[in-house]
Amino acid sequence: MSVVEIVDHPLIQHKISLLRDRNTGTKEFRDLVSEIAMLLCYEATRDLPTEEVEVETPVALARTKVLAGRKLALVPILRAGLGMVDGMLNLIPAAKVGHIGMYRNEETLEPVEYYCKLPSDINEREVFVLDPMLATGGSSCDAIAQIKKRGAKHIKFIGLVAAPQGLKALHEAHPDVDIYVAALDEKLNENGYIVPGLGDAGDRIFGTK
Repeated sequence: MSVVEIVDHPLIQHKISLLRDRNTGTKEFRDLVSEIAMLLCYEATRDLPTEEVEVETPVALARTKVLAGRKLALVPILRAGLGMVDGMLNLIPAAKVGHIGMYRNEETLEPVEYYCKLPSDINEREVFVLDPMLATGGSSCDAIAQIKKRGAKHIKFIGLVAAPQGLKALHEAHPDVDIYVAALDEKLNENGYIVPGLGDAGDRIFGTK
């Protein structure tokens, strides 16, 4: 049974509030996205396997645990997903990073793929798909389908803000994918933007608007 979790940790909720503020500047916005991604990574990696090792401390030998060596991969959906990568890598620095490029057809609101470059051993890795906004769910559903097509079997989605429609669409299209988001918002407007949302995440991360 897959996990659908709205992570309501106080630190995450505080940072999401700052992220929503239209007066938050580009640098602060970028830093907040990275920090929230790191906190979500903490939650999404809770089930990573560990193994017991023996470590010599300054006082005595200790039997303690380390990660059991599961291979990990981060796949941001371009371009906004790039803003989440550094925060994730702060916690899991050995992860490889792939990229999927998608854009939304403004008339149909359907995703169009224009780029896909994944680690060659993606089929052996646990994959974290990163996208700040889960609006209609089209881009995320399509990106995950492309990753599955290339052999990946263990996939999690991490996002910042979701609309009910996007969450439902992703869960129904990929019921085997765990979903972690920081906030579930009210609805989509007629242009397919999340309300109240935080605007265009890519533009705010990269200062292009």
